[in-house]
Amino acid sequence: MRLALGAAAGVVVATLVDDALAPSRQSHARSPVALAGAGALAAELLFLVPRARSLVMSLGAGIAAGGAAATLVAGLAWRDGVPNPLVRGGIAFNVADLAIAGGDALLIAAAMWHAWRQRDRLYQPI
Repeated sequence: MRLALGAAAGVVVATLVDDALAPSRQSHARSPVALAGAGALAAELLFLVPRARSLVMSLGAGIAAGGAAATLVAGLAWRDGVPNPLVRGGIAFNVADLAIAGGDALLIAAAMWHAWRQRDRLYQPI
């Protein structure tokens, strides 16, 4: 649980520092429903995933939860929308977007590996 919380906190801080230091003319507004969803998603990831007792899954969940929490915080902090200081090929994004994508990829890969290693338990009666 501490690993996931630490990773989430690191992503939130990195995102907010990057958004503050790299001024951006591009931003996107988030509705209150989207911000509430980001907060709920972050809380669920931080609460549920560490129960699987996989450090890699916890790290992936923490990174993804940090991206979702950073989106929530940035959406509340900046009135004109979440800043997107990173622009590549006509696509604008920020560190939180990268964290969500990378954390999800790590979480899914770790969950598949964990399931593969525990596959013999699938046949045990509950």
